[in-house]
Amino acid sequence: MSPIQYFKNIFPLIIVAIPSLALDIITKRMVQFNIPKGSGITVIDGFFNLRHDRNTGAAFGILSDQRTLLVIITIAALLFIVIYSFRFSHSRWMQVSLGFLLGGAVGNFIDRIYLGEVVDFLQFGIESKRLYWPTFNVADISVCIGAGMLIVYLFKVQNTEN
Repeated sequence: MSPIQYFKNIFPLIIVAIPSLALDIITKRMVQFNIPKGSGITVIDGFFNLRHDRNTGAAFGILSDQRTLLVIITIAALLFIVIYSFRFSHSRWMQVSLGFLLGGAVGNFIDRIYLGEVVDFLQFGIESKRLYWPTFNVADISVCIGAGMLIVYLFKVQNTEN
């Protein structure tokens, strides 16, 4: 495959990853500069807050204070994305999926490298019951979308092979 054809094939990955990463960086920096760490702003009373939290771990705080391990895992994930972008360069669905994964992984990776922790700011819950989903960010949303698309693709491929 020629370099031009390969670039055309991975264009969906790039067109998803760059805005995803940019939105993540912009929103995190807005939170850092406008909301003091540990406090928040009510958006929908009793349900949704913008809250400036920090996470030294991965999703749901697992592997807290394991920065080196999380950096190694992220590098491995980035290698996975690069390898699969070659392997599935023909599939727009996979390129979009990998684009979301790439944008999200790089967004949290940047925080982990420069801050030693990840900025989280989206908090949903039921305040009256003091039940809250763990605070998250745009990068986390991108990773979840990409992972969901990857799972759908794998089930679709498995069902067409049987």
